[in-house]
Amino acid sequence: MSQTAELAPDRQRHAPIAAVEPFHAIAVSRVAHELADAGRDIIHMEFGQPSTGAPAAAIAEAHRVLDTEAMGYWESNPLKERIAAHYAETYGVTIEREQVILTCGASPALVLALSCLFAPGARVALARPGYVAYRNTLRALYLEPVELPCGPAERYQLTAAALAALDPAPDGVIIASPANPTGTIIAPDELAAIAAVCRARGIRIVSDEIYHGLSFVGPARSLLEHAPDAFVVNSFSKYFSMPGWRLGWAVVPRESVGAARARMGNLFLTPPVIAQRAGLTAFGCRDELEQHIATYARNRALMLAVLPQLGLDKVAPPDGAFYLYADIGHLTADSLGFCERLLRDTGVCTAPGIDFDPVEGHRFMRFSFAVSTDLIEQAIARMIPWFAAQPHINGE
Repeated sequence: MSQTAELAPDRQRHAPIAAVEPFHAIAVSRVAHELADAGRDIIHMEFGQPSTGAPAAAIAEAHRVLDTEAMGYWESNPLKERIAAHYAETYGVTIEREQVILTCGASPALVLALSCLFAPGARVALARPGYVAYRNTLRALYLEPVELPCGPAERYQLTAAALAALDPAPDGVIIASPANPTGTIIAPDELAAIAAVCRARGIRIVSDEIYHGLSFVGPARSLLEHAPDAFVVNSFSKYFSMPGWRLGWAVVPRESVGAARARMGNLFLTPPVIAQRAGLTAFGCRDELEQHIATYARNRALMLAVLPQLGLDKVAPPDGAFYLYADIGHLTADSLGFCERLLRDTGVCTAPGIDFDPVEGHRFMRFSFAVSTDLIEQAIARMIPWFAAQPHINGE
């Protein structure tokens, strides 16, 4: 008998490898780049990726580091201290420096949170629609996503009532405010109610606060204000306009610091030294960064004004972030195909709703308005005639 045949029974006893669905917006973006390589003029509205670039002083600091430091595996205590000070200044929350774990962007911070808090098989609640990587990272770690449908009545957000009604209670919950893909923000009193339900039912909280600072209806509040044992994820990719620098952080409950540090060291080592140096400098660039928010506000206003002309009158409230999540159910039952046709016909690249909602997402699409205002205006000019020419699937 061959060695392969001898091993086969053992392999059959192993648990199946976790199935992780693709990120369909990446596939659409790949088509967009192929079209660009062929000479097409493409406007990228498919990703939540600021087009503004890092602050000028942060870039200057990066040049200095390249010229003067050999770099290596290193964790910046000054940056951790600055992040801790940020929570005191912004939210009135006191955290210790060692509760801040610097990560290679928000994605590793999410992995740290989930792997520190939950054993395989644990059930973790999350909103549907929600960021595609929540569901898929849970599955990759052999955790069970418990997706709660959230529509207009809930402003596309989880509620304390929905968590209280789950039977049995989940082991954990992922909260995102502002949310992706909708941009909706949970009101402070509702955040407090969610924290109270979780405390009463023993539900651990992972709070994704990556879009904090990007708000058009007043500041978003941190879960740490109501749940000091929440595991918070954040990043320099959005407000600080540094997605390519791969720098993020986690605020870790005191009892999880050791576990989080062990995972960070073994799985990811440290974030890039150059990014840590630039990130510390970026904290001093608020005036420049707030100008970006003004640009996003203009873009948001332009898009909200034109959506009725596109026939899109059912949109999630874009309180923050830089997204518009629109119902296109009267035009298609295939959001992926719809977004690809829009791209090929107009050069405007958007994200299909199936990434964010595997049940209802076939009838939604997401626009990112994190590009320049000039590109927003160009996209609008291209989309108005295209949407006007689309037949309604209900015959109207």
